[in-house]
Amino acid sequence: MQYDVREIASHFEVEGDLQELEPFGSGHINDTFRARYVSDHSHDYLHQRINHHVFKSPEKVMDNMQKVTAHLWDKLSKAGEKDPGRRCLRLIPRPDGGLLHKDSDGNYWRTMDCISGVETFDTVQKPDQAYQAARAFGRFQRLLLDFSPNELHDTIPDFHHTPRRFNRFLEVVEIDPVGRVSEVLGEIQFLKDHQFETTRLLDLHDQGELPLRVTHNDTKLNNVLFDGETGEGICVVDLDTVMPGLALYDFGDLVRTAATTAAEDEVDLGRVRMDLGLFRELVRGYLDAVGSHLEEAELSNLAFSARLITLEIGMRFLTDHLEGDIYFKTHREGHNLDRARNQFALVRSMEAQAPEMEGVVEEFRACAS
Repeated sequence: MQYDVREIASHFEVEGDLQELEPFGSGHINDTFRARYVSDHSHDYLHQRINHHVFKSPEKVMDNMQKVTAHLWDKLSKAGEKDPGRRCLRLIPRPDGGLLHKDSDGNYWRTMDCISGVETFDTVQKPDQAYQAARAFGRFQRLLLDFSPNELHDTIPDFHHTPRRFNRFLEVVEIDPVGRVSEVLGEIQFLKDHQFETTRLLDLHDQGELPLRVTHNDTKLNNVLFDGETGEGICVVDLDTVMPGLALYDFGDLVRTAATTAAEDEVDLGRVRMDLGLFRELVRGYLDAVGSHLEEAELSNLAFSARLITLEIGMRFLTDHLEGDIYFKTHREGHNLDRARNQFALVRSMEAQAPEMEGVVEEFRACAS
């Protein structure tokens, strides 16, 4: 679909005249455009269409985002950060102070500053990037420890409720809405064999051992901005899914995306494995930033969380494939099935290295205590 971004931008307090416009990013959900405006200087902004079929209450998404970025900005400023705008997203309002514009087609748009001099990566290029990404997400969680998760909307109910995701998967298998079940019987059995693991973290939460925290819920490597000169992970972005949750789901999803040796849609499954050296850097960076604030059950389940979230994401890809590809963007026939098979291969690699992963956590948790 073509969007009149120039008209959309006119509803936000941007500076200058629009000179350049290009699609931006590689996300599966929203549509993002980077725009350069020129007056006496140039300034880059991001205009982003929120997928309201996924985020059914865009106003609540933006309320969460505004609260969290305001809190982060305040904490960074009080800590003496000279340029909070490089370490925290800045939302650009409408003249009336609102943060959303609804266009004539019913699409919801927002505008943000585009942080300059940064890079993003879909896969880790060198071990320090894993450390920096984990440290950035850990710092994000640490800065929000004194922000009550109860102040946030649950914008996607049960987003990381693995047992309910599993039950939904079983329902779709039973219904077989587009006739694809017969081609994925092996993948279906793989998930059924792992059903016993799906309740572990939520059981610990129900028992009071895992606290509810403000969590990002989409901790992919490419949601960290790296300084183009120093390589430091300076800013966590894509805050649509910030809401109450368990810190372990955040850490686990980071391992899923940053400690893998291949992109999540790689079809050569022989190339898909969890890199123990990268896992080590992720644990080190995360615990350096927030380890002293974590509960015992959070520390003791770090390694398991990576396996669980990888299983859950693979299950979501497979469920979407069985439903006819209605949630995640796809770029080829069978794309979601390729993603699911990829994630299940990664789970198998983690299972094979489980003792070594636990050993890494034990090594660095001693340093964090």
